Amino acid sequence: MTEEMNFKILKGKPLADQILMEASHQLEKLKEKDVFPCLTTIEVGSDPASRYYLDNQRRTAERVGIKYESRQLEENISREKMLEVIEEVNQDPGIHGLIINLPLPGHLHASEMQWNIDSAKDVEGVTPQNLGRMVLGAGGLKPCTALAIVELIKSTGVDIKGKEVTVIGRSSIVGKPVSLLLLAENATITICHSFTSKAGLLEAHVRKADILVAAVGVPEFVKGEWIKDNAIVIDAGINSVDGKMLGDVEFEAAAAKASFITPVPGGVGPVTTALLMKNTVDAVYMQLSQI
Repeated sequence: MTEEMNFKILKGKPLADQILMEASHQLEKLKEKDVFPCLTTIEVGSDPASRYYLDNQRRTAERVGIKYESRQLEENISREKMLEVIEEVNQDPGIHGLIINLPLPGHLHASEMQWNIDSAKDVEGVTPQNLGRMVLGAGGLKPCTALAIVELIKSTGVDIKGKEVTVIGRSSIVGKPVSLLLLAENATITICHSFTSKAGLLEAHVRKADILVAAVGVPEFVKGEWIKDNAIVIDAGINSVDGKMLGDVEFEAAAAKASFITPVPGGVGPVTTALLMKNTVDAVYMQLSQI
């Protein structure tokens, strides 16, 4: 890539640092009241791939002053026992945020486990209560990756109102919530998925996008030549291929046409982790307001 090219790599670290600084200020106010936020994760079994994310979360939490603890459970834990552990955390006033680390073993259903998290401690925004509040435009804790994508778009200075946004992926933690959040910013949203691709229509939807959000989980699935000139490209995909991390978008080819593009890794990820910490701090304030 030459310096003459018109794109900018939209790295996540500067925005993440800003979010963490704001969270640190809020934490200081809590500590003056003898409130010490605690974030807990539940991990069932040991997934080497997820260890990276847990370690990163721990480092970030320690950096801003949030206590971070991980509960390691046996892979063969029963459904009933798992629900008991979740309820134990729900009832512990010293724990302010709870994450259930995925993936879970096949005999445990992720949605059932996550939906049993107290919505006031649901710092990933995955419970029906928090997702419902988001649909209705009400307050609540929102999914961190979706929030990160919106904040990265805003950081470019673009006026989102009326922009054509194509979202590839319709998961409950990225595709659907980011579509709702951008709709609330008055963007025009197109959601694409596997059947869009099977119908041969994906390329056409990508080509018209002023802003493209890729969250499909397939390495370099989106071809760079499809990108509209000067589009903003947010790649939320994280795919390991031969020991290398790749996004859902062909980076080099897409960068030749985009005005801004996030790298993988180093784009959406750091902002997601920072917003997890912000959500934890927000959760504490929400819980205190209910006392």
